[in-house]
Amino acid sequence: MESYRSIPATASVRLAKPTSNLFRARTKRDAPGLDTSGLTNVISVDPEARTADVAGMCSYEDLVAATLPYSLSPLVVPQLKTITLGGAVTGLGIESASFRNGLPHESVLEMDILTGAGELLTASPEQHADLFRAFPNSYGTLGYSTRLRIELEPVAPFVALRHIRFHSLTEMIATMERIIDTGGRNGGPVDYLDGVVFSAHESYLCVGTRTTTPGPVSDYTRQRIYYRSIQHDGGGPGVECVKEDRLTIHDYLWRWDTDWFWCSRAFGAQNPRLRRWWPRRYRRSSVYSKLVAADQRFRIADRIEKRNGRPPRERVVQDVEVPVERTCEFLEWFLDTVPIEPIWLCPLRLRDHEGWPLYPIRPDRTYVNIGFWSSVPAGDTEGATNRTIEAKVNALDGHKSLYSDSFYTRDEFDQLYGGEAYNTVKKTYDPDSRLLDLYAKAVQRR
Repeated sequence: MESYRSIPATASVRLAKPTSNLFRARTKRDAPGLDTSGLTNVISVDPEARTADVAGMCSYEDLVAATLPYSLSPLVVPQLKTITLGGAVTGLGIESASFRNGLPHESVLEMDILTGAGELLTASPEQHADLFRAFPNSYGTLGYSTRLRIELEPVAPFVALRHIRFHSLTEMIATMERIIDTGGRNGGPVDYLDGVVFSAHESYLCVGTRTTTPGPVSDYTRQRIYYRSIQHDGGGPGVECVKEDRLTIHDYLWRWDTDWFWCSRAFGAQNPRLRRWWPRRYRRSSVYSKLVAADQRFRIADRIEKRNGRPPRERVVQDVEVPVERTCEFLEWFLDTVPIEPIWLCPLRLRDHEGWPLYPIRPDRTYVNIGFWSSVPAGDTEGATNRTIEAKVNALDGHKSLYSDSFYTRDEFDQLYGGEAYNTVKKTYDPDSRLLDLYAKAVQRR
């Protein structure tokens, strides 16, 4: 509160924090921001109630470190260690438990929010319910969470993995649907589910089951690379081919972080010779994101492309949600249209039956998060490929996350992201517009 009061009444309010998991362009600001240094810890864990009270800027790396000793975990642990709990709730998050546990904000029981009006309010389904429900996907434009109470769930020491190869996207999606509908496969439970598409003829579902049985485990923090371990030969159309693996629960939760999924290859970190000399403590998403930030600031990649006589490139770093019954159509279109691979798949079904107004996907419907993160040759229009993807997602009744570049018109944006509900809550909790408007923050690059 003192930090808020120190900001001039005519100035906009923002967070003063050293890192960000956003990938959209932002104008550098010299004005002071809210001090978040005291909001980075786990306040308490209640193993009997299976809840945790957590400061808003606490990273999932620190949160998981506090809960695993109790054999507990957040219901959904986003893939990257530096994602904060408050960030995942106000900006959405997803992982392989989302087909049964929904999104991170759905496990929030209550939260303290510093609003744009400078009030510290406790929001829950019973108190300030309008703010509680509009907070997810508001990206800090309604307020900042300072404390969150979340549900936890029991976990086992190990995760047994089965990487199932498919030669047909249709077959792969059909298998995914059956697992989601039944909660299991071949008579056994499925606790975690995601997938990777390498091409139209090579895709995988990664099926995880908790287990207490001890035994050898893999380690992908050294020379071996997790996403490459998924691939295997064998089988053919209609013939199931499975590769088994096993990780500790800790290493499973962070399996994607060491190589930022597969994006570490852009820095040479997957080259065996370079990898041997790349310190393990620097093989993590937070380091790679700093390298990307430096590239954006100094336009290093664009200068290299220009020097080599090649056109500039357009960044295509996106996650979209498409209804499961339209997912195959989107994947086939994407593979034919956009030269990016691999592609990550993560099924999702909301737990809450009311839905969330600023990200209005249907609670009674299964969606698949489709993630693709790379660059393509730039077109004649700014964001040409991103605009084409937005149009395709809209045509398939899907939604796009707002952590990266967006090109919607104001009317399109309001229709897709609960503009009417947002404006009502904005006027109530930020009447003087001390915080940025969501459209301005997500689209207008301010």
